[in-house]
Amino acid sequence: MATTDPLPLDGQRILELAARSMFDMFANASEGMLLVDREARVVWINDQYKRFLPALGFPRVEDFVGHPVSEVVHNTQMDRVIRTGKPILIDLLSNRAGTFVVSRIPLRDETGQVIGALGIVLFDHPETTLQPLIEKFAALHRDLDDARRELASQRRTKYTLASFVGSSDAAVEVKRQARRAAMSSSPVLLLGETGTGKELLAQAIHAASKRADGPMVSVNIAAVPDTLLESEFFGFAPGAFTGADRKGRDGKFKLADGGTLFLDEIGDMPQSLQAKLLRALQEGEIEPLGSNKLIRFDARVIAATSRDLGQLVREGKFREDLYYRLNVLPIRVPPLRERRDDIPALVEVLAEDIATRNQTGPLELSPEAVAMLAAQPWRGNTRELRNVLEQAAMRSDSRHIEAVHLEQVLREAGIERVAPLPLGQRVGQRGDLLRSLGDQVAELEQQAIAAAMTATGGNKVAAAKLLGISRAKLYERLELTV
Repeated sequence: MATTDPLPLDGQRILELAARSMFDMFANASEGMLLVDREARVVWINDQYKRFLPALGFPRVEDFVGHPVSEVVHNTQMDRVIRTGKPILIDLLSNRAGTFVVSRIPLRDETGQVIGALGIVLFDHPETTLQPLIEKFAALHRDLDDARRELASQRRTKYTLASFVGSSDAAVEVKRQARRAAMSSSPVLLLGETGTGKELLAQAIHAASKRADGPMVSVNIAAVPDTLLESEFFGFAPGAFTGADRKGRDGKFKLADGGTLFLDEIGDMPQSLQAKLLRALQEGEIEPLGSNKLIRFDARVIAATSRDLGQLVREGKFREDLYYRLNVLPIRVPPLRERRDDIPALVEVLAEDIATRNQTGPLELSPEAVAMLAAQPWRGNTRELRNVLEQAAMRSDSRHIEAVHLEQVLREAGIERVAPLPLGQRVGQRGDLLRSLGDQVAELEQQAIAAAMTATGGNKVAAAKLLGISRAKLYERLELTV
């Protein structure tokens, strides 16, 4: 009785025939083939491939075969295929011989070990044979480059430490502390009233740090609804909630990887998220909403607030451990009323910026107008000062701003001038206002202090509070008059 081969042998035979047929088909139909061994040396090329040798710089086959493939074929990925055991089915290869569409396939023995790789040149003129596909690829690549440039421009810092205008003792100290903070990777906490320039300083610290080439990502916590803050910070997984993007989305922590994350108005963070923020800062990892996968990140955190965090901690509204985690390098940004000497320089910079943005001529302020601005309490600080200048510029028929223009704006805004200009020194009757601006500002400041001391019966604590300055600053100014 005749015996027949077991089915596995028939199957193995069929597989061998299929492999040989496929090899013969590619050898005849492709533009060229080469084989490399497990050491990535070229061991064989077919006749079609030989026509590329002169362009590659090899007049004889023996100058090509037997050598490491990375030495004879520039930009090859054959050694990578052998190292990883993973095929590269479709790729573009460019070298001195031209541009080709290629395929690279690892070869394995009976035990599954990689013993070499097969390289196939599918097309040698992709610019014509694959023109529609290449055009689509090129268009997508251009769109991606445009998107990257746009994103990079949005995340590029606009300010440096030179942008923090002022040469007063207070301004110089702030810039000194900011430079020190830029040299560290520890969290920074910027403290100060609204409009004092905390975001400007955050950008300046980033620009002066080793992370300057990385992204600068900002989140204004007060401007984001509480229900969206978690996904804004940590991102979310695909389908994490109804209406979520099917692809998911990275949060600000991940977007800031390699750079700086600026958390503005940190005092407004809901207590429900404070624990997660603390964990992210301590562990350097986040868990996107709807995911159980932890993602590492490397971002330097700068936080800012106009609120009294210490008081919020005492009231149980802000976690004490988070406060100490953020309060490593605190920088107090002083209000304008504590650095009045900087106001003339600030006015000059703001006026120039307003003219540039509005595409108008230079904005000029009279000495009386500048002196009047220097005498104000500026509850809104630089932001309020800019608003007053913009309003005055809109109301003036020329680019020259006089004190009368400012007086009208200040009155309508409900701002009381600390030291009104003497009646004999109104616009058009400048008198000794043609003295140095510093002397005029100092004189107005002393007038304001004298008025406050009179109004409070000599109570220095009450006078300092009325003027909006610290007792130490009041004592300092009083000593100058003795």
